[in-house]
Amino acid sequence: MKRTVPFLIASIAGFVLIVAYFIPAAEGWGESVSIWFDVLASIAFILGGGNLLKVHLRKVSRRDAGWAYSAVTMAAFAITLGVGLSKVGVHPNAQFAGMSHWTGQYREVGAPFWWIYEHAFVPLTATIFALLAFYVASAAFRAFRARNTEAVLLLSTTFIILLGRTFAGVYLTGWLPDWLSGLRIENLTIDIMRVFTTAGNRAIMIGIALGTASVSLKILLGVERSYLGSGED
Repeated sequence: MKRTVPFLIASIAGFVLIVAYFIPAAEGWGESVSIWFDVLASIAFILGGGNLLKVHLRKVSRRDAGWAYSAVTMAAFAITLGVGLSKVGVHPNAQFAGMSHWTGQYREVGAPFWWIYEHAFVPLTATIFALLAFYVASAAFRAFRARNTEAVLLLSTTFIILLGRTFAGVYLTGWLPDWLSGLRIENLTIDIMRVFTTAGNRAIMIGIALGTASVSLKILLGVERSYLGSGED
């Protein structure tokens, strides 16, 4: 029951969505399955929040290494969840004059939830990505070695793109005449990103699509059942 029933549900739902995409008469079935998916996703969010609290509460109670970060995580989670669910500071919807604040949007501009997102989450995200840029640059510097022809091409292309994004690159080739403007580093950067990078991205996306289709088919047919667990519990 723990493995067969979940497999049948996943398989039937998957085939229904495929059939609904190609057969107009079955579109209603696909919409019903999509609604079921939203319900299950909502339950998964609740389980995920409960698991987050369980893991970090255990870490704080045991005073494990980094327990202070766990305390900050739980506090941020509780504050954001409470402000969002209770719609603190939200004004009533204009279409329902005289009604309570529950009719308003929790993401209303100026509301506490909006403030938390714009002035806490967004700056933290920007900081993480800014740090990630330095880590990527450092890793690229250590990894790129001109050992063969492919490595030389990769290193040269990277150098052109990085230089083309700076004022120094524009200054170095700014003296070239207009009929040689295609050789300016900033223009070379644009051509590389628009032509070669786009072609590579499309090839990667095609490979990902084929891999996703093959894995999905294995799941629908029951060949791949790792998502059901080991079966020992």
